[in-house]
Amino acid sequence: MIELKHVNKIYGKGDGAVHALKDVNITIEDGKFTAILGKSGSGKSTLMNIIGALDSPTDGEVFSDGQNLTSMSQNALAEYRNKTTGFVFQSFYLEPTFSVLDNVAMPLIIAGMSKKEREARAIKVLTDLGLEEKIKKKANELSGGQKQRVSIARALVHEPKLVLADEPTGNLDSQNGAEVMALLRQICDMGKSVVLVTHNLEDAKHADNIIFIKDGVAQMRGKLAEGENPYADGGEA
Repeated sequence: MIELKHVNKIYGKGDGAVHALKDVNITIEDGKFTAILGKSGSGKSTLMNIIGALDSPTDGEVFSDGQNLTSMSQNALAEYRNKTTGFVFQSFYLEPTFSVLDNVAMPLIIAGMSKKEREARAIKVLTDLGLEEKIKKKANELSGGQKQRVSIARALVHEPKLVLADEPTGNLDSQNGAEVMALLRQICDMGKSVVLVTHNLEDAKHADNIIFIKDGVAQMRGKLAEGENPYADGGEA
């Protein structure tokens, strides 16, 4: 479980300061699919970065299973991320001339794993995600949907408990986007916590819980009801 308590994030100083997060108090439940929903500029990516320990709050505290992340050193935070969190991004960030296998195994180099063990772990997760036929393909030979599934495999290869997905369908057509969302739902159903950052109402409907964020203010909600639109009072995303 991840808890944010009275978290604020301010960029800059004086008249140019931007208050990106304002007194945020939220809980990310273990084994749940949580969507951070908001328009561009609402603070949702800043919130994701703090949940994932990629950034620190200006003030307030962040806890992971009772451990205070805000009191940890940068080296300790890097170790925490490497052990607990997988990241999926809109732009894939695959090495284009590397094979699918090498791309997925890459995070395990940091963990000091042997080549044989890295490749075995990568092959297993690729097979689990139905990508075994693409293992020897170069990343630049894949479709957009395939690239995103490979990036999800890379996020899972070190067996994290938390997967953070930042607009993972943003560069995909509707069919591939739906397949990626179904895959994230499947990962959550396997017992992992999934946090989706999105402005897309349709994607957010897959989530068990919604964190709706507007102008840096975050509000916890349950699953979106049929026809519910949190944007209704402020225009569409």
